[in-house]
Amino acid sequence: MHTLERDIAWATEHMPATRATLKALPDLSHVRLACSMHLDIKMIVAIEGLLERGAHIYLTTCNPDTVRNEVVAHCMARGSGNVKAHAWHGMSRADYNTSIERAIAWSPTHLCEMGAEITSVLAVGTAPATHVVAGLEATGSGITRLGKLSPTYPIFNWDDVAVKEGLHNRYMVGITACHAFFNRTRLTFHNKRVLVIGYGLVGRGVCDAARAYGGHISVVEMNAARALEASFAGWPVVSLEEALPSADVIITATGSRHVIKSAHFDLFKSGAFLMNVGHLNEEIDIPALYSNPHANALPYIERVRLGERHVYVLADGGMANLSAGEGDSLNAFDVTLAVMVAGIGFIVESGSGYSPGMHTLPARAWMPVAQRALL
Repeated sequence: MHTLERDIAWATEHMPATRATLKALPDLSHVRLACSMHLDIKMIVAIEGLLERGAHIYLTTCNPDTVRNEVVAHCMARGSGNVKAHAWHGMSRADYNTSIERAIAWSPTHLCEMGAEITSVLAVGTAPATHVVAGLEATGSGITRLGKLSPTYPIFNWDDVAVKEGLHNRYMVGITACHAFFNRTRLTFHNKRVLVIGYGLVGRGVCDAARAYGGHISVVEMNAARALEASFAGWPVVSLEEALPSADVIITATGSRHVIKSAHFDLFKSGAFLMNVGHLNEEIDIPALYSNPHANALPYIERVRLGERHVYVLADGGMANLSAGEGDSLNAFDVTLAVMVAGIGFIVESGSGYSPGMHTLPARAWMPVAQRALL
């Protein structure tokens, strides 16, 4: 069996909640679903199931560094003309913008997004997106972005659904980011000072996982309430400027742009590792950092010279757990993916009954997933 086919078969076997949720979907032959999301092997399970229910699908990515080209090719081959795609690993910003424009020109009826890129373009367009009935949004950064927009259709937030934020955000990102670091660097966190920037759910999971793997943890958090939570959890809360000179590993988990910027470069400890687990590839100002001499040290590891010092960058500042690793375990992501599939079924059957703007995905849409996962 071909390696990709073997991996897909293995993923399908170990994602029973997703399979069961797909079988419960209504007929989707009237649905044109535009997806802006991570395109790794685990997504094939959902995409193939949606195609079996009759859906027409347009695929682009929410992050060019997390695209697996073989996944895109497989989906297009299996789609029998019902899959359009414009995504590949490392695509330029111009190509990425084109992919969003093509998604809109494809006239989708429904959206499944991670980062709200399609909606952001539609919201500032000259014509309303009258063809879009409803959408889903899966990320905190996307939800923040949507809060500043006025979409003409209902969008359902499933990032804050208990089984998504409580499993994926709170635990799996941190664990799998650590795995990616260990596998790519051949190092662990033992006897290393690990600085975690951002104490949202993802940051909390990073702190727990890094400590479990031997790290000495400190936290940078600008939000006073979250900083207080970090302090009550026992983490030293520090300023970025005071922590950088002694940090061996710097992990960004904020969903914000240029948390690490050129003004910080002189503060880095020589030999420090920079790693991002937030949704945005721009949490670390990589273009500014790479304006210094740099060269590949190992796969996914770039050594950057800063005068007499040097630092290492994991996965070019992309989401380390997916860009340099395999992302969530199959059994954990099975729950997350099943919630997404259930959300698609909900917006197809019930989305048109809601007013334009943001809504939380109702419990009746996703609770059956939790019940199935417990069986």
